[in-house]
Amino acid sequence: MMLNLKLRILRRQANAKESRIFIVQADDPYRFFDWRVTYGNISPLGIPQRGILINGQYPGPDIYSVTNDNLIINVHNDLDEPFLLSWNGVQLRKNSYQDGVYGTTCPIPPGKNYTYAIQVKDQIGSFFYFPSLAVHKAAGGFGGFRILSRPRIPVPFPEPAGDFTFLIGDWFEHDHKALKAILDRGHKLPLPEGVLINGQGVSYISSLTVHKGKTYRFRISNVGLQNTLNFRIQGHQMKLVEVEGTHTIQSMYTSLDIHVGQSYSVLVTMDQPDQDYDIVVSTKFVAKKLLVSSTIHYSNSRHSRHSSSANSVHAEQPADELDWSIKQARSIRTNLTASGPRPNPQGSYHYGRIKISRTLILESSAAQVRRKQRYAINGVSFVAADTPLKLADYFKIKGVFKVGSIPDKPRRGGGMRMETSVMGAHHRDFLEIIFQNREKIVQSYHLDGYSFWVVGMDRGTWSQASRREYNLRDAISRSTTQVYPESWTAVYVALDNVGMWNLRSEYWARQYLGQQFYLQVYSQTHSLRDEYLLPKNALLCGRASNKHTPFTTP
Repeated sequence: MMLNLKLRILRRQANAKESRIFIVQADDPYRFFDWRVTYGNISPLGIPQRGILINGQYPGPDIYSVTNDNLIINVHNDLDEPFLLSWNGVQLRKNSYQDGVYGTTCPIPPGKNYTYAIQVKDQIGSFFYFPSLAVHKAAGGFGGFRILSRPRIPVPFPEPAGDFTFLIGDWFEHDHKALKAILDRGHKLPLPEGVLINGQGVSYISSLTVHKGKTYRFRISNVGLQNTLNFRIQGHQMKLVEVEGTHTIQSMYTSLDIHVGQSYSVLVTMDQPDQDYDIVVSTKFVAKKLLVSSTIHYSNSRHSRHSSSANSVHAEQPADELDWSIKQARSIRTNLTASGPRPNPQGSYHYGRIKISRTLILESSAAQVRRKQRYAINGVSFVAADTPLKLADYFKIKGVFKVGSIPDKPRRGGGMRMETSVMGAHHRDFLEIIFQNREKIVQSYHLDGYSFWVVGMDRGTWSQASRREYNLRDAISRSTTQVYPESWTAVYVALDNVGMWNLRSEYWARQYLGQQFYLQVYSQTHSLRDEYLLPKNALLCGRASNKHTPFTTP
């Protein structure tokens, strides 16, 4: 039976240019987006440079959706090079073909288009999308992605007076192609020159008008390339309510450390005297401090900006920012009684009682290979194949990759090797993953297709005795976790989503130079209950170029 889709057009102004989003009525499970990706002139730090725009917007349009919606996103690539979008934290149940990373999806060639068809199945929360190829992320092309609860599902807080997206991140004045060339030559990137809030890096150029006594929701995502950022609102407390799709215990914070790739959602009540206040975003765990600020303007304010300075911002930082940040991270826990995407409470799944099928210890390393900088996990530096791994698996193309090419644990003394690393795992397994960081930087890891429970983190080296410290009751469930310098983080993950899934460093230069691999979650049943077929509009490339989708004939 054909659905009679009644479309309406929403228009909004952004960066003085119009964005057009096609959205089906709220009672219909489909939403349609038509996006054109182009280069455009932007000046985030006051210096003109080339950016990547979506429908003329930088950052790109927000995606608004409701649990279980089907999103049809037609992406036209008007750049001079291949392009892909990926959906950070969106699980794409049974559908890794649509993940938008090179291991699963052929890039969209210049002058061509591709239509993503994804369902936000059994998810709520705050996420973002971003360009996944090369170093496009350093030029823009990212935007907010929110999934609202269905009308009958209770949300553990009253509806706010407003709901705002804050995309924060470090920024480079170098063109994205110049940054890629630096990495391709085997060098490290220079330090970023600034920090942005929603694409703006010159302080005090924008403000948000609020009403005294009202409560607002801020969805904050770190879309940068490498730096942890601290977010605070001068004179105001933030009530944390959601992290990457999980309702949290509603604790109050004066500031939050948000690591690369992470998303947080807070409620802020405007309970201060009528005047202007700063929203301050600043770098953490680096010698050179960078910051940017925007303004909250109380609607009845007759006063000028509340006095502040860079010095006062830094003065409020804790003396031991590492211990402070670890303590904050441990305080973020799941609200067990709140509903998630379904009516049943989030605490009804007792992850702490499930028997572990397998333990992975993943350790990063940095080294020179053939006189070029490379990064690795367990001694294997990932090299992209000539064909997306998911297509090679689907069409049974031999020689593209080998399952088991990365070990479960680091091997001492073996050096670093370059390979298309793929780890196999069985559907329904329950994994314990230890991220061991022996380096002196903060790391951030993301797993596509899943959320995991962050059960423990501490300084030093993980051992079996570390399990005594695990939180087996209300650990936060999320898709991106930090690993502090010379420290470890442990997560549990239930492998309930068949597909080829990217596990990567969110420190983008490290990801680009090998600190990633693919987790192939495999089911022997080959059933549509476990995984969808290759999309009929799938782009074919590499050694799959002469193949045919299930819906086409030779």
